[in-house]
Amino acid sequence: MPRFWMLASGSSGNAAFLQSDGFGLLIDAGIGPRLLSSRLAAIGKSMKDVSAVLLTHTHTDHWKDRTFAQLRTNHVPLYCHQGHFDFLAFSSPAFESLRKANLVRGFMGNEPFEFPTALRCLPVPIPHDSDPTFAFRIEGSADLFGDTWSLGYAADLGAAPSALIDAFRDVNVLALEFNHDEEMERRSGRPWSLIARVLGDEGHLSNRQAATTLRDLLFASTSGQLKHVVQLHLSRHCNRPRLAQAAAKQVLDKIGYPITLHTARQDVPTRAIELKS
Repeated sequence: MPRFWMLASGSSGNAAFLQSDGFGLLIDAGIGPRLLSSRLAAIGKSMKDVSAVLLTHTHTDHWKDRTFAQLRTNHVPLYCHQGHFDFLAFSSPAFESLRKANLVRGFMGNEPFEFPTALRCLPVPIPHDSDPTFAFRIEGSADLFGDTWSLGYAADLGAAPSALIDAFRDVNVLALEFNHDEEMERRSGRPWSLIARVLGDEGHLSNRQAATTLRDLLFASTSGQLKHVVQLHLSRHCNRPRLAQAAAKQVLDKIGYPITLHTARQDVPTRAIELKS
């Protein structure tokens, strides 16, 4: 059974883990190798279960040089957009080591590609102030019974374009940023430049924006396809789990079928989420 976990989510570091048919995909590597090993152990896994890493963007809460170095040691390939190469080559000695070892794989926006186990990935460009940034639709191939599954993952974005709704239609699991409460952000006492950045179209999704995105996706999808919603990247200072959950539940309570809500945390992994239609 394919399963998904958030290992860490927030401004101090982000990492998710997807396992299907013996293939383990780490989405982002924004925590150090010791903490990553600890989080994997907490879900009964280890670095030996990591078959590949997929990078959303180059903000440093989504990758760590020491973790890239561990990928090189374990011969684990890194998948990232070609627009990430120059920044990572300048910023990360371990990235250059990965590239010299032929362990860097490039992808292009809006062009599907497959991992070695026929796991299919569609990178979707999204607005964020680290250009380029991607959301991903990840799909498993049909099993013996013809069943398939799909995951939509969007961790950092200032707005949800219609192309994202189209790409995520009928996913079984939606992992979506619920970063901040807008009023808390405005009253945070942070520098106005930072507030404007977060609230802008290339910043982060608020609870209200994320709930609207969830609503739009449900309207665009077949009834009953979405089983789980995972809230990502909650701000430590400008959000509260109860506020993010209330925003999502206001949408989910109007749906006539059960959807399980999960709120990812910085300090502990989520429980296993089964990916199935």
